This record gives sequence, structure tokens and C-alpha cells, in this order.
Amino acid sequence: MIKCPYMYRKDKKDEYYTRKAKQEGYPASSVYKLKEIDEKYKIFKKGDLVLDLGCAPGSWLKYISEKIGENGKVIGVDLNEKKIPLAKNIIFIQKDIFQLGKDDFIKKFNAVVSDLSPKTSGIKFADETASLDLAEKAFELAKMFLKAGGNFICKIFEGGLADNFFKEVKKEFRSAKLFRPKAVIKGSREIYIIGKDFLYK
Repeated sequence: MIKCPYMYRKDKKDEYYTRKAKQEGYPASSVYKLKEIDEKYKIFKKGDLVLDLGCAPGSWLKYISEKIGENGKVIGVDLNEKKIPLAKNIIFIQKDIFQLGKDDFIKKFNAVVSDLSPKTSGIKFADETASLDLAEKAFELAKMFLKAGGNFICKIFEGGLADNFFKEVKKEFRSAKLFRPKAVIKGSREIYIIGKDFLYK
């Protein structure tokens, strides 16, 4: 049976956070996922240097910029263009994260965060695999560029692949948690891995 397109309605929770983001000057509701993670796990502090992977359209960039203050710096990387004006403490690089390597940044970061998400196909294993590829690249960059004691946030789709990946992350941090923010929409398999206190080797 063909469904009438006008019958579609966004999840009420998603609508709430989307409206709230617009009212508060953020381009996407994803900011409330990061805000809750930060409030719970104390990821950012004034003066931090932060790497934001998959930063477009810019909600995480804007939030991090506000949290780290004028003496901090956040570098955002995404293939897509950002949709926020750049504050003085924001640098935006339009680039494929898979092209990033050890020569791209000189300084080490206090935090590396990733809200990277694949284009979904609706095929569960294929989507999990695509999400894992992005998470593994973010983790590779975190190990490359985090300072000792640094923090890591990484989105991934729930499933067996995510469970195994989480075990690998746990080895590199003093503590690691799985967390699902309230702003994740109903039916989504998004979950966030939070690594605290990087064990720099």
C-alpha cells in the first residue's frame, strides 16, 4: 500500500529539540546531545584545544566554542560546508576525515569529538559497518592527536560491531562509558562512546 506523504510526522521529541535549537541559534538539534554529554561527563573546559570531526552544519562547533572561551580553540573538519559564522576561536577545514593523518596537526588536543554518521541504507549490518568505519577513523585520529588525559566522544550505531569497538576504546582510557542522550530520536540506534583521561603511550 502506498502511504500518503502528508501522513508523515516527525517524532515529537525531535520536533521539540529542532525548535529549541532554532530558537537558541544552533543549526541542528544535535547540540543537545553534546550538551548533555558535557554536563554529565565534564568534557570541555576553558582554554581547551578541541578537534571536532564531522562538524557540519556547526552546532557542536558553536557549543564547544562557547564552552572553551576566547583562550581556547576548536578545529572543525567536514566535507560539507558549515552553516554558522566562525567565532575567533573556531577554525573550519573542509576536508574528508579519511584524508587526515599525523602531519595535519602540530599540537595535541584536549578533546577529540566525532558526530560522524553514514548515509543509511536501511540494511542493518551495512549501516552498522559504515558507522564503524567512521568511528574507527575518529578513534585512530584520537589516538594520534590526544594529549595525555584528553577526552574522546564518538557516535556509533548500536550492535555487535559497536560492542567490540567499545572494548578497544576502553583499553586506551582510564574510564569509558556508553551513553544515549535524551535528544536521540525514537527508533534511532545512535549511541555515544565517551572516553575519559587518555592513557598516552
